[in-house]
This record gives sequence, C-alpha cells and structure tokens, in this order.
Amino acid sequence: PVGRYWGGLRSMLNLQFVEIGGTPVTLATIATVVVVMALSYWASALVRRQLKRSAAEQLADEDKAGRIAVIERLVHYGIVVLGLSVAFQTVGVNLSGLFAAGAVFAVGLGFAMQNIAQNFVSGVIVLVERVIKPGDVLIVDGRLVRVIEMGIRSTIVRTRDREDLIVPNGILAQGTIANLTLEDRNLRIRIPVGVAYGSDVDRVLKVLIEVGGRVPGAVKSKQPTALLTGFGSSSIDFELSIWITNPWEREAMRSEAHLAVWRG
Repeated sequence: PVGRYWGGLRSMLNLQFVEIGGTPVTLATIATVVVVMALSYWASALVRRQLKRSAAEQLADEDKAGRIAVIERLVHYGIVVLGLSVAFQTVGVNLSGLFAAGAVFAVGLGFAMQNIAQNFVSGVIVLVERVIKPGDVLIVDGRLVRVIEMGIRSTIVRTRDREDLIVPNGILAQGTIANLTLEDRNLRIRIPVGVAYGSDVDRVLKVLIEVGGRVPGAVKSKQPTALLTGFGSSSIDFELSIWITNPWEREAMRSEAHLAVWRG
C-alpha cells in the first residue's frame, strides 16, 4: 500500500502540464519554483532587515529615511531576480531556449509594454542616482508634493490637500522636476509690494527689510532682501524676499510675510 501510495504521488508530481523551452512543466516543477521564490523573499527580508539596522547606526537622522528606503528597494529587486533565475535553472528550464521560443511574442509585447519598460528603467535610474528620496518636497506639474513611497515603476507623492498621486518614474527621470530639499531645506520666497507714487523709496526699502527680519519662521542667519522692481500704472513696485527652512509650509510662510508687511 505504501509503494502504491508513493507511486501515485510520484505520478501526480510528474504530471506534465505544458512544455517550456524544451523542459516539461510538472507539479513538482511548479512546487520547486514556489519554494525557491519563497526562500528568495525570506532572504530578501532578512538582508533588508540587517541593512536597515546597520544603516540606522551609520547615517545621519535627516538621511536615514531616504537612503534606507532606496537601499532596501534595490536589494529586494536584486534578490528576487536572482531567485527567479535560480528557480528556473533548478528545475532545468533553459532560459536561452525560452527566450528564443518567445522572441516573436516578446517583440509584440515589447511594443505594448514600451511605457512600462521605460518607467521601469527610469525607476532604476532614480533609485540609483538618489536625486529624489522619500520625504523630499518636489514641484511636479506645478504642484507642491512630498514623496511618500518610491517603487520600481512609479512613485507615490502626496499633495498639501492629502491627495496621493501616482507619478510614473519616467516623468521623474526625464522631466524637469524641482526638488526643494535636494541639498538643503532653505528656500527663498518673494513677496510683491506696491506703494503709492510720492512715497519715500529709501524709507520703503528700509521698512521692508525690517519687516522681513520679523517674519516668524524666517531664517535669521540670512538677511532679507528688498528690491525696487518697477513702476506700475498706479504704484511703485517692490519685492521683499526672505528665506525659510520648511518648503512644505511655503504658502503658510508666504501668508505670514504678507501679514507682516501689512502690519508694518
């Protein structure tokens, strides 16, 4: 009975479903691939956990979130791709034969997936170059957003209205994106001011600089700047510029600066 049971189990495991690249795909083949891939995901989690622990001890606080996220993502994809390759080799699937057999299909599929492939490659470039990291504040299509999560195909960003946007990585890699926190978090904001003709121009410039120094949240180490920018139809136009340290609060700080100018 045991021999009959074992023979039936072996026959079931060797039952062929399809043939790929000259190698029959059986239940045993599928089970082997599943086990190897499960081990790959387990190894990926183990390595990423260790990398996260090591990186947390060596990196500065302001760099931890971005760098650790990038490292984890690259390690994960690397181990999974390696595991997939090992899985196919383990079950005897000839990858070169598989690629040759699917060449015609791959050409047609490649045209259909051109944008996906482009975003995938762009994602790798963005992750490796690290010019954009989780937590960075960007301007994308004229909107102020914060990077929440970076994937291999797309990046999730959040607006000030807490709208989560899915941005294809091709836009980040090939478009012109303003990263307001790439080197540091200092950002200049400009406040246009108009005064009536006949006003004392020198006095206006002096008052604007004094007001700029009193704006709450302004960088005290950077002197405010006041400029005369032109002569309008009904006013003399000035511009007050101050530095802030939190680009995400840019509009709130602009409001504070306007209030400071109004109150004089």
